[in-house]
Amino acid sequence: MRALCWHGKEKVSIDSVPDPKIEHPGDVILRITATAICGSDLHLYNALVPTLDDGDILGHEFMGEVVEKGSAVTRLQVGDRVVNPFTISCGQCFFCKREQYSCCDTTNNDPKRALAEKMMGHATAGMYGYGHMTGGYPGGQAEYVRVPHADIGPIKVPAGLPDDKVLFLSDIFPTGWMAAENANIQPGDTVAVWGAGPVGLFTMRSAWMQGAGRVIAIDAVPERVELARSFGRADVIASFDPTEVYDTLQQMTGGRGPDSCIDAVGAEAHGHGVIDNVIDHTKDLAHLPMPRPHVLQQIAKCCRKGGSLSIPGVYLGFVNMFPIGTVMNKGLTLKTGQTHMQRYLMPLLDHVVRGDIDLSEIITHRLPLSDAPEAYKMFQEKRDGCVKVFMTP
Repeated sequence: MRALCWHGKEKVSIDSVPDPKIEHPGDVILRITATAICGSDLHLYNALVPTLDDGDILGHEFMGEVVEKGSAVTRLQVGDRVVNPFTISCGQCFFCKREQYSCCDTTNNDPKRALAEKMMGHATAGMYGYGHMTGGYPGGQAEYVRVPHADIGPIKVPAGLPDDKVLFLSDIFPTGWMAAENANIQPGDTVAVWGAGPVGLFTMRSAWMQGAGRVIAIDAVPERVELARSFGRADVIASFDPTEVYDTLQQMTGGRGPDSCIDAVGAEAHGHGVIDNVIDHTKDLAHLPMPRPHVLQQIAKCCRKGGSLSIPGVYLGFVNMFPIGTVMNKGLTLKTGQTHMQRYLMPLLDHVVRGDIDLSEIITHRLPLSDAPEAYKMFQEKRDGCVKVFMTP
């Protein structure tokens, strides 16, 4: 089959690789019908995640048709059309039974998980296409993929819903929903979201759906600003300058600050100055602590006293200069984490079916999988108004 494979920093290509096979009775094989490039895929593209091997297959946002199933699979049949969560969870361990699916204890058994445990104190659940620190599972930017624990992960897609209306249930809509949920939004609250990329956009819509009275987006990339206004229905501060952002938020909230602040940027948050960017990029290359966690500093400074911070943005390893004194003295609540996907898939599918949200509205580029190498480059460089790439094998 054809698949997008990693060969080093900013080096990916469409290669011919062996077809996946059933390895355990609980597996299914999907024929991929749609896949996408996620912002966190850029961490791999830029070699910020140190556990990729040459030839690893990328991609964790995908859906498709069941073409083969293991003997233990009871919930799915050959021919079923499904969307698949980016995490792999067993459904039976200590964490899965508490619906903390992204903390699953059994699906990440790669020897290199020891690096994750050393860095973070705990390895995440297995994830597709994200290197050996998360289990070493081949990803779904391919023609076919093996899906373990198939009775726990994929959900069937109702007839009549095209792929582009449901694909983002695989990651970014549930991630945005959990980000808003972690922000403890009360009816009428003002919610500020840093980053108007795909996760940030779904966070904005989720905030409205969870009762926010006002949503404010912080981003300066023109096409993202426009989507924040149209799709996210947000007021926008079109600046990355921390002083300007703080002062404007104070003015917009009568000097009190937003009730909730959400970091939907993560590890690629750099300073607004050239020197800051060079220093931070150098640190990234050396896998050293991020010296200036700009968005983390901003959300803590800008949030009102007694408010809530939510961090769906992906961070790697450690950061320096995290404002713990600000968090403590202002009495802020902080929640974060990889998304507990299986908790949200069916409820959010119901929102899609009812027409509460059209997930396809954030797609800016529709390309064949064969164009994936150029699509990665375009997405990284934010060229041609690229916000979200939808691909078909």
